[in-house]
Amino acid sequence: MWDTRDEPGEDQIRALRKMTPAQRLEAASRLYWSARALKLAALRQQHPELPEGELKRLVNEAFTHVRD
Repeated sequence: MWDTRDEPGEDQIRALRKMTPAQRLEAASRLYWSARALKLAALRQQHPELPEGELKRLVNEAFTHVRD
C-alpha cells in the first residue's frame, strides 16, 4: 500500500519535470544505491558478528525479494 505522507510536494514535482530522462535515471540510481548502503549499515549494527560477505548477501536478498 502506498503511504501518501511520502508523496512529493509541488516543488519536487516541478524539479523532476525539469530533469531530463538521463538525470531522472541518475537520481533513481543514487537513491537505490543509498538505500542499499543504509540497509547494509543497519544490518551491521544489528548483527556485528556477521562477516562482511554474509551482510552483503543479506542486502542482496532483501532487495531481490522486495514486495509492494
